[in-house]
Amino acid sequence: MAPPSLRVSRLVTEVDATTVLLISGSTRTASTNTAALRTVAAVAPPGITARLYEWISALPAFNPDDDRYPLPPAVADLRAQIAGADAVLFCTPEYAGTLPGSLKNLLDWTVGGPEMYGQPAAWITVAAEGRGLGAEQTLATVLGYINADIVQPACLRTPVRRDQVDPDGLISDHAIRDTLTGALDAIAEHSANRRADAATAG
Repeated sequence: MAPPSLRVSRLVTEVDATTVLLISGSTRTASTNTAALRTVAAVAPPGITARLYEWISALPAFNPDDDRYPLPPAVADLRAQIAGADAVLFCTPEYAGTLPGSLKNLLDWTVGGPEMYGQPAAWITVAAEGRGLGAEQTLATVLGYINADIVQPACLRTPVRRDQVDPDGLISDHAIRDTLTGALDAIAEHSANRRADAATAG
């Protein structure tokens, strides 16, 4: 058995750790949005676990008749992953001035469950300057509708060109990586403040 001091240290680490679910709104294989989120996972500092949700294309088209238990397996998995996270970080392209249908479909499946209610959420925009505003506004509207807790300091813009994505699917540009790390830091700080508030209230 580990000595008491080590057991306490491990407990503190587990309690204070922040888990962030990363959701890309793009289904494109060579997506800069997905590359940004892969890089977020790669640069996550100690104490933050960031994992990429990879099943957006497996979700069935939203049908209110199916939004009841037992849920379609892909939907049940999505909701379980959201419930198991301390925050959700999105990165999405803009199609026709708004969110791509794949991401709107994913968000529609969250409306009927409690998982996103009060869940800290933020987004990173990697579109070129002057683009992506429609997607940001729509995402903010939907997240507000489902009562997500928007972490404004983590909602950042950092344009990413296709030629900045390395063959391994990651972004090596230091300025971009610093911005992505900044988003995680803001989420971790927000989560720590929530835990402190909960402890005080308890």
